Amino acid sequence: MLPLTALFPPSPARRALLISLLASGCSGDAPALQGGWVGTHPERGHRLRGEPPRADGPFRKASVVIVGGGIAGLACARALTRRGMDDIALLDLEDAVGGNSRGHTLGGAPCPLGAHYLPVPGDQAREVSELLHDLGVARSHLGRTEWAERHLCHSPQERLFIDGAWQEGLLPPAETPALRAQYRRFAALVAEAQRDAGFAMPTRRAPWTAAHQALDSQNFAAWLDRAGLTDERLRWYLDYCCRDDFGASAAGVSAWAGLHYFASRHGFHAPGDDTAEREPVLTWPQGNGWLSERIAEPLRQRIHHGRSVLRVSEGKHGIELLTWDETAAAPERWQAQAVVMATPVFISARLLATPPDALRQAAARLSYAPWLTANLLLREPLLHRPGMPPAWDSVRYGTTALGYVDARHQSLDPGPKPPLLTAYFALPAAQRGELLRQSWQHWAKFVTDELAQTHPDLPAKLERIDLCRFGHAMSIPAPGVRGSDALAALNAAAGRIVYAHADLAGYSVFEEAYTAGALAAARLRL
Repeated sequence: MLPLTALFPPSPARRALLISLLASGCSGDAPALQGGWVGTHPERGHRLRGEPPRADGPFRKASVVIVGGGIAGLACARALTRRGMDDIALLDLEDAVGGNSRGHTLGGAPCPLGAHYLPVPGDQAREVSELLHDLGVARSHLGRTEWAERHLCHSPQERLFIDGAWQEGLLPPAETPALRAQYRRFAALVAEAQRDAGFAMPTRRAPWTAAHQALDSQNFAAWLDRAGLTDERLRWYLDYCCRDDFGASAAGVSAWAGLHYFASRHGFHAPGDDTAEREPVLTWPQGNGWLSERIAEPLRQRIHHGRSVLRVSEGKHGIELLTWDETAAAPERWQAQAVVMATPVFISARLLATPPDALRQAAARLSYAPWLTANLLLREPLLHRPGMPPAWDSVRYGTTALGYVDARHQSLDPGPKPPLLTAYFALPAAQRGELLRQSWQHWAKFVTDELAQTHPDLPAKLERIDLCRFGHAMSIPAPGVRGSDALAALNAAAGRIVYAHADLAGYSVFEEAYTAGALAAARLRL
């Protein structure tokens, strides 16, 4: 016999009530939630705020010292070793390298702590393409690049919770002629920018022109207003895209940045566009931690974890670095012929005893978005909501959160297992202090309250939540940042001290960081 709900489908309100009752009434006496902070140690970075560093401790030497073990630092170390340079030391304050591209393990399964995907690189991202070929992710065949299927995001890829149901893709459906017209208008403007101005990923591969400077001088939201692109659903989507790549809304980034998000890749395609293709995405259970782990593996003898660098001083005969060994809880000193500052611009400005004017100016201009990521291990699957089935990436319309990915989506294990979700939040700068001060339980509630908007049964099914906080996760390409003379000078700097970080592009993504690190290796003067 069919259940009554099949014969008499409940109304949306009654359906929501049933889900709520199931979530709250069937869980019994659930054990206390387990969890905590993982991945980062803010107190280590904040040593720069304390007493002057001690100039004592063990003395160590290397021809090149790389400060910072994020993607840029790893790329630089890889480039130097491939040139035959062995006397390298890479110092990182955390217990694992990778920066924003690190993985984690929860319940015996891998999951990301930060960046969780890499768009298939275009022709301009030569260094990234070479890396992916070396790692077996890609191969050249008959003049074309072929991608290993196991590394491409499995289907279904993305879904959006809107109007009480899940729909495929993250772009809100064009249900009215007015919205369809707005989508087509924005698509035409992106195509025009691609054709007339030129965009590339990494951005340094496109010439910087007066047209780019004009876009960089205004915020994206104002540019959209002037273009008549004011539909609420389109604007929510574009805000989401800006938060995803830049950590700020359309009002907080430049028009250059907002267009670059689309024009440097595959453009923007309005619904119904027969030429539209879903952009191929590379991803792994541990996100881009898969990449950082494999870059770091051949370098493991040269990597020194738990080293908080406190001062970098250039002298006549070399460069001295004062550091703090977090494991030994003791100071140490390093001397090098050359140093690569693979740290955020504002950190480099604090570390250098005599920072150049360009570095001070760039540090004063850049602002940073704090990030929170949360990995949630569930005891059992979530209740199905109307519409599209579970996908790799899930987002709720109307929220400022960035949604969640299912870390098990790429798993080749056929056995059924409860979801392992990774939720992402780009927070306002005003919440940076709260992110540091408040307990993990406070932020666990913040995360579960957001996810319960689409999954009311999630809190009762949550077994453990591991949270990771990044106080200065990514630089924001606010108006005037990308076209600044200071960033241009740092990108061109050559000598005994060079700079390598995604900040040098004005924003933070893998392609920019990796390219910056690879190119910095060539600018060193020993």
